[in-house]
Amino acid sequence: MMLRTLSTTSAALVLIAAPLVAQTRATVPADVPRVKTALAAIKATNAWTLEQQVSICEIPAPPFKEAQRAEEFRKRLVALGLKNVRIDAEGNVIGERPGAGKGPTVVISGHLDTVFPEGTDVSVKREGTLYKAPGIGDDCRGLAVVLSVARALNEANVRTDGTILFVGTVGEEGPGNLRGVRHLFATELKGKVDYFISVDGTGLGITSSAVGSHRYRVSYKGPGGHSYGAFGMPNPIHAMGRAIAKIGDFQVPAQPRTTFSVSVVSGGTSVNSIPYEGVMEVDMRSESAQSLDELDARFQAAVQQALVEENARWPQSRVRLTVQVDTTGIRPAGAQPDTVHIVRVAKAAGLTLGFDAETNASSTDSNIPMSLGIPAITIDGGGRGRGSHSLTESYDDGPNGWLGPQWAALIVSTLAGVRN
Repeated sequence: MMLRTLSTTSAALVLIAAPLVAQTRATVPADVPRVKTALAAIKATNAWTLEQQVSICEIPAPPFKEAQRAEEFRKRLVALGLKNVRIDAEGNVIGERPGAGKGPTVVISGHLDTVFPEGTDVSVKREGTLYKAPGIGDDCRGLAVVLSVARALNEANVRTDGTILFVGTVGEEGPGNLRGVRHLFATELKGKVDYFISVDGTGLGITSSAVGSHRYRVSYKGPGGHSYGAFGMPNPIHAMGRAIAKIGDFQVPAQPRTTFSVSVVSGGTSVNSIPYEGVMEVDMRSESAQSLDELDARFQAAVQQALVEENARWPQSRVRLTVQVDTTGIRPAGAQPDTVHIVRVAKAAGLTLGFDAETNASSTDSNIPMSLGIPAITIDGGGRGRGSHSLTESYDDGPNGWLGPQWAALIVSTLAGVRN
C-alpha cells in the first residue's frame, strides 16, 4: 500500500536499494575474544583433527552398515562435552551444544557412510601431508571438521544465543538416497532447524543450490528361449536397446543444467539364448525441479514406447514382454539465491579468513532442507582431495588445511549468534 504513494523517483530508489542491501557483506564475530581463541586453537591442534580423520576413516562404513562408525562418532561427541548425545532411529548421531538465549538452531553435519562395499581395505597410508584411503576425503574429512568445531567452541567457551547440533548422518551416498537427513527433517528434528550446514569433501567451496536426481532400475521381462529354436519372440534386451536409443536422443536444456545417463546394463545367460530379462539403471539430474520432472516424463514415455515397439516387431509370437520400473533414488532439487543470509555469512567468513569461496550446485545432504525452504549450504572441509569414490582416493592437508574447520566454526558461530 505504501509503495503506491511513492513518487517515481522514490520507488526507483527503493528498487535499487533492495539488491544492494541483500548483497551487503555479512558481519562475522572474528574479533570476539573467545571466537579468536577458538580459531587459534583449531590451527594449533590441526594434528588432532587429522588424527580424527584418519582413525574414523579406518572404521568401515559401507552403505546401510554405518553402525560401527556411528557408535565411535557418538563416543567422541560425548568425550567433547556435548549434551544429549544419541543415535536416532535411522542411525544418525546427534549431539547438542545448548544456546544461552533464544537464538536460532544451527545444524553442522558430516555423513558417516561411504560408497565402498563391505570388505574394502580402508587402512590409511600417509606420505607427508598426503593421506590415501577410500573415503578419506568424502566424508571422513567432514566428520573430522565437525569434531574440530565442537572441540574448539567448547574449550574456548564460546557462548551462543542459539543451540548448535553436531550431527553425523547415514545414507548420504547414492544407495542411501539421503535417508539419514530425510529422517532428521521428517521426524527427529522436524520444525526445529533454522540453518543447516553439511561439511562434505575437500577444498573451500560452497554448494548453495541443490541438484535433484531421479534414478530408476528398468527391467524388461519375458520367458526367454533358445536363440535359434525360439526365434521369433520379443527380446527383452532388444526392447531395452530401443529404450536406450530413445533416451540417447533426448535434447535437454543447458540452463538450467539438466543431464541424463543410462549408467548400468545387464541381462542374458548365454550367447545362444534369448534372454528372459534386460535391465538398465538410469540417472537423471537437474538444478530445476520442473526440468527434472519434464525429463522424467519423457523417460517414462520412452520406456513404454520401446516395449510396444518390441512386442509389435513380432506379431506372430504368443509371447509378450512386460516392463517394470523401480525407483532407486529420488533427490529433490532446491534453489536459493546467493543473497540469502546463510550464503552471505559463508562468503563473509571465508573473506575474513583470506579466501573468496565460490558457490556451485551439487547433490548433498543439503538437498532435503533446501527443498523444504530451510536455509542450507554444503561447505568443503579444507585441504585438497582427489579420486573421490575411488579406491585411490587421497587427501592432502597442505600448508593450511586448518582453514576448513576454522571456516566452519566461524560460520556456525555467526549463525548461532555469539555473545560477548
